[in-house]
Amino acid sequence: MGKHYRIVIIGGGTAGISTAAKLLKELRSLAGDIVIIDPAEKHYYQPLWTLVGGGEVKKEETQRRMEDLIPEGADWIKSEVTSIEPEEHYIQLSDGNKLEYEYLIVAAGIEVHWEGIKGLMDTIGKNGVCTNYSYQYTDYTWEVIRNFKGGNAVFTHPATPIKCGGAPQKIMYLADDHFRRTGVREKTKIIFGSANPAIFDVTKYRLALEKVLERKKIDTRFKFNLIEIKGDQKEAVFEHIETKEQTIVKYDMLHVTPPMRAPAFIRTSTLADESGWVDVHPYTLQHQKYEHIFSLGDCSNLPTSKTGAAIRKQYPVVVNNILSLMKGEAPGAKYDGYTSCPLVTGYNTLILAEFNYEKEPTESFPINQAKERRSMYIMKKDMLPIIYWNGMLKGTM
Repeated sequence: MGKHYRIVIIGGGTAGISTAAKLLKELRSLAGDIVIIDPAEKHYYQPLWTLVGGGEVKKEETQRRMEDLIPEGADWIKSEVTSIEPEEHYIQLSDGNKLEYEYLIVAAGIEVHWEGIKGLMDTIGKNGVCTNYSYQYTDYTWEVIRNFKGGNAVFTHPATPIKCGGAPQKIMYLADDHFRRTGVREKTKIIFGSANPAIFDVTKYRLALEKVLERKKIDTRFKFNLIEIKGDQKEAVFEHIETKEQTIVKYDMLHVTPPMRAPAFIRTSTLADESGWVDVHPYTLQHQKYEHIFSLGDCSNLPTSKTGAAIRKQYPVVVNNILSLMKGEAPGAKYDGYTSCPLVTGYNTLILAEFNYEKEPTESFPINQAKERRSMYIMKKDMLPIIYWNGMLKGTM
């Protein structure tokens, strides 16, 4: 067998690094006995990609070198996980090595399933087809928006869980704002094709966003799922979620949010639920079958939105519950499903949605956060990245 670690963390994203940093703060004896597995050279602060696509931020500002973020005391193995063997307490790596562990934390993020839409890979990044769900393509979104001369501007939301569920509509609101500034909005029809049944899942924020849609005169088509792009004809093929009826929509600009899924090594493992996500207890984040395994973030089946804000409340629960197990105690820390979605509604305006498993608002400020505010926009653009790099990834926020 390969090397043995007390704690193995799969994933060097938001969840993995924050959890490792806090574990090392809480239990110094873990230094040298904890490892993060991730092949990536770069780490991205993805919440800013919406503002990159809107021309407000340079994409280079959203990345850091992974080696600069790995917490002191943690090892880093630049490899991919190919399989997990929970009964034997080891994982298999793509470089042929095996790692034994006492505790496993699965924080592997989410896989963007580009092939899930026919024709997408042939059209993305050219001819007006853009996305903010890739560092590679996000500045092309801004190129398309700023050069847009009118016609159909189509924005989509898929029929799968996605990271940052508000992002597909946020870039639409920024595009609308820019089209008004440049005088092309009257020559433009904005269409939002969403597989969801409504614009948002929490009533308070849904009502506020419906007013935004009405004010901006956006054509919303719900239960409307993009299944194919015909790039040569500039046609998007949508399928109704329930009736399966197909509709062709002509586009001059098409912002695509691709379908997403759990990484393959999770989907094919005994850790996965029927939908392919790591099957964990919604409150303790402990695996439903294997008590030595925990999962958090986008790859878990926690019934809440997949956001960095959710991870900020999840990782202390994972840390506390693993430390409890190490002491021979039952996991006692609980996660209430908190998540947050800073919904950009235009340049300098934002609705800050915060809610829990019960879809109840759990707001942080003594104001009505369903109201569009410039202060909340400034917080997202300027303050949250600082908190992320200097607080959360160090296990202190």
